[in-house]
Amino acid sequence: MHNHSKNKYFRFFRDLLLITCGIFSACFGLKSFLMPSGFIDGGVTGISLLISTLTGLKLSYLIMIINIPFVILGFTQIGKAFAIKTACAIAVLAAFLIIIPFQPVTHDKLLIAFFGGLFLGGGIGLAMRGGCVIDGTEVLALYISKNSQLTVGNIILILNVIIFGIAAIFLGTETAMYAILTYLSASKTIDFVVNGLEQYIGVTVISEKKDEIKQFLINDMKRGVTIYKGEGGYAEKKEIDILYTVVTKLEMGKLQNEIRQIDPDAFVVQQQISDIKGGVVKRHALH
Repeated sequence: MHNHSKNKYFRFFRDLLLITCGIFSACFGLKSFLMPSGFIDGGVTGISLLISTLTGLKLSYLIMIINIPFVILGFTQIGKAFAIKTACAIAVLAAFLIIIPFQPVTHDKLLIAFFGGLFLGGGIGLAMRGGCVIDGTEVLALYISKNSQLTVGNIILILNVIIFGIAAIFLGTETAMYAILTYLSASKTIDFVVNGLEQYIGVTVISEKKDEIKQFLINDMKRGVTIYKGEGGYAEKKEIDILYTVVTKLEMGKLQNEIRQIDPDAFVVQQQISDIKGGVVKRHALH
């Protein structure tokens, strides 16, 4: 019971630190890069920046108002704790935008687009690692994807195409093109912060030398292996063992080289895995 309570407090302070760092990073990206140049990003933050640029309304108020429906949606779709964390994080971000006197760092448009996206994306990613969002786009996309044939990625893409289209009409084509660069920089940074360098690959191996490959995976790579019983379908219908394991992207080269040395004729299938829980592979938890 004592350990459980200790872990609970540790998780709380770790999440608080991640969210705070995320808010600082997003605030820096907005105030020191995007806002002084009238640049925008994708998602809910992009909508807020676009309205702020066109109307002159304060970004801090817009971020809070526009995110309210997404906080309510987060409450119904994900849970109470997520919604409370998200509401507090957005309120703190809005306050930081008013209070913290970050100054413009550069006037180079390319640097503004890249680093504005980098710091904003890093902030959104850190907040996600802390268990909330400071941009409600993902919550909306998750809700729509549950009620339609579209994937979360497709919905975010469609939403951003609309935002950049409006930006091209009202702010000019050049600003819209820089906005796309900002969005690409931000989205790649979010992926990196949330998933880290250790993106995972699921590997299926069919080989006559399965025992040697299995021993290498267990003893040398310290990975768990699942063995499926299969049946050959192309030639004669004999029973075969199919090995399945999960390795990090960085370890894939080592595994491929070893499999080629053990059995050059081995059939190997790789597939990218977005998330895993438990097992022998270590994982940074995202609660």
